[in-house]
Order: sequence, then structure tokens, then C-alpha cells
Amino acid sequence: MAQKALSRYHFQVQWGGTRIGFSEIAGLDIEIETISFREGSSPADSDRKMPGLRKFSNITLKRGIIQGDNEFFEWINTKQVGNIERRDLAISLLDEQHQPAIVWKVKNAFPVKYAGPVLNANSSEIAMESLEITHEGIQVEHN
Repeated sequence: MAQKALSRYHFQVQWGGTRIGFSEIAGLDIEIETISFREGSSPADSDRKMPGLRKFSNITLKRGIIQGDNEFFEWINTKQVGNIERRDLAISLLDEQHQPAIVWKVKNAFPVKYAGPVLNANSSEIAMESLEITHEGIQVEHN
């Protein structure tokens, strides 16, 4: 059976809010730090490399603003001294039958930045808002 490439424009996000449609998702990145070291008795004049900690990029969720929907703002305002509401997210790339083909499961996420729209009297574009979240890990599942 031939494998088929998926389009990047058909996706949804289960994030604990009522709206699951977004215009853009960015930051599904995992990076491994590199630890460089060299022993003083080594005859080589270069460092040795070994893997360090995994790092996960912050994820940015962007969507059009809809009157009466204040859920991004409400989530970031759950912050109190040393505490904030954490959520698990599921970001799904959908196939032609609108079923999840690939799911990025994001663990213990919480918002770190809310950005309102850029307002411009000479533009007819939709007003967009974004929420940047940090988290403690991503798992990728292929269905």
C-alpha cells in the first residue's frame, strides 16, 4: 500500500477550550542539548560530544478573534502565586476523512504569553489572537 503525504492545513487542537479550530500552530519542536567535554590527558585537540537534556519549544496557537470568546485570556489569568492551570493538549493532523492521522500529545501545558491583534485601519484582515504555551513534553502518535 502506497503511503500518502498529509496536507498541513487540516488540523484541530483539543486544548480544554470550546473552539478546536485554529489558523496556525507553531513550535512542535524537540531538541537535545549537546554536552561537550575534554579530558586533560586526551591526545585529541577537540571535544567529545554526548547527548544532554531534551528541550521542548514553546507552542504558539493562533486563531481569529470571535466576539464573546475570551477563553485564551481566561486561561492565562488562572495564574496565581507559583501556580497556574495546567492542561494536556492533543494537536491532530487530520486525514481526508477528518480523522486524526498524527497526534502530538502535549503534557502539562500552561500559557506564558497572550498576544492580542494588530489593529490597522487600512486592512480588511481578520483580527487574530495568539497564546504561547510551555509544556513538559511531546509524544507523537501515528494512527
